Amino acid sequence: MDPYSKLQQLQQQMERMVKSISSLQQEVLETLKENTELKVENQLLREKLDKMSVNRPEHEGKTPSGIETLKQIYKSGYHICNMYYGTHKDPSADCMFCLDILDNFGKKTGHK
Repeated sequence: MDPYSKLQQLQQQMERMVKSISSLQQEVLETLKENTELKVENQLLREKLDKMSVNRPEHEGKTPSGIETLKQIYKSGYHICNMYYGTHKDPSADCMFCLDILDNFGKKTGHK
């Protein structure tokens, strides 16, 4: 193989490597972005949880019922349905799956 062909082959290998590195870099950036978003969301959830436990003097010494906890989570802006559980919900719209859970949970516990 002549030197020019070797040089071309080396250049092609380097181009593939650059593409591979670029792709890997993009994946790492996306992972870092997601990680940062999750850290912020976790911090907000911790703050809301702390706030909920501090602002509940009427339940002092009591553990809130399951339906009360679900209502608080839903009111604080998160889905409680199995389809979207834990994700942010659109504050301007209700989720029919979450509302169904809240409606039916009370009925099931009321008939026991």
